[in-house]
Amino acid sequence: MSRPSDLPELGLGYPGTELRRQLVAAVLSGEKTATAGLAAESDELDEVGARYVVEDENGTPRAVVEITEVRIIPAAEIDLAFARDEGEGFESVEDWRAAHERFFEQPIEPETMIEAVRFRVVERL
Repeated sequence: MSRPSDLPELGLGYPGTELRRQLVAAVLSGEKTATAGLAAESDELDEVGARYVVEDENGTPRAVVEITEVRIIPAAEIDLAFARDEGEGFESVEDWRAAHERFFEQPIEPETMIEAVRFRVVERL
């Protein structure tokens, strides 16, 4: 396996924040197996099989994850199973949408294209 420093980072929240700490803890506990981004803001799309390092709020590598699924879908197609797999305690798709509107600082309309990604931890660091 490549050294973690050779891998791109799976950006979860923003470095140095409490949100990053919570998200990384959820990955490490197995609660978080999915993440979502705005497809329009993705520089390049994730690919199934790609590996990323997960860094905690201090920039310390904590895990290597492998992408298991990537879908580009309208926000209206996000379902409760995906929302729950994000590991942030969402009880409804509406909770998911509201949290992502706060994070992205913009409305998420039903037609907003989302990069919905699933992953698995392949190595703890």
